[in-house]
Amino acid sequence: MPGASKKQNPNKTLASSLKKLEEIVEWFNSQQEVDVEKGLEKVKQGVELIKFCKTRLSEVKNEFEEIKKQMEEQEQDLLKMDEYLE
Repeated sequence: MPGASKKQNPNKTLASSLKKLEEIVEWFNSQQEVDVEKGLEKVKQGVELIKFCKTRLSEVKNEFEEIKKQMEEQEQDLLKMDEYLE
């Protein structure tokens, strides 16, 4: 439906998406002759999985950067406390 919001599958993870991508590749590799319609559907599924993986990897990277920033700020606070106590 155009304009309808896409529902995110709560069980969708990087691991499950990568597994599904592997299955798609295996499917293509196992075909003597690829049915064009089935092949097109597999390619579309693969594109959606890749988009999800790229988005999720970006989110994870941002989360790690935020944690790193927080740790650095805490370290600076501890150093200031040490200097004060000396």
